[in-house]
Amino acid sequence: QPKRQAAFGSVGRRIPYRILHVINQDGESLGNMHRAEALKLMDEHGLKLVLLRENVEPPVYRLMTGQQIHEEQLKRAEKKKASPKPGVVQKELSFSSAIAKNDLETKIKQIALWIEKKHHIKITIRQAK
Repeated sequence: QPKRQAAFGSVGRRIPYRILHVINQDGESLGNMHRAEALKLMDEHGLKLVLLRENVEPPVYRLMTGQQIHEEQLKRAEKKKASPKPGVVQKELSFSSAIAKNDLETKIKQIALWIEKKHHIKITIRQAK
């Protein structure tokens, strides 16, 4: 089973790193600090620590309110919906060689839309009896 990407949200007190780069709720950098200091700061201000970037040294965490976390989750969900799915979309169209002129024009308009969206198109024309 592949390791799932954790959802964006508060990490609570489970921080696997000793040294963290902390950003306050206004977006200002507080610099690098020990995990215990960051947890103490979190408790003093009633905020939550959220992991922003894990692949850098030291990892970047941000102090956020519950409302800020919720808004960020909504933004990320909206962004994920808007982004196209990976891979190429292939559209397939099949019609008879005895197709009526207006039906053919409608299909041509549909094909033009698919080409604009950069879809791969497969067209099959069957011979009419």
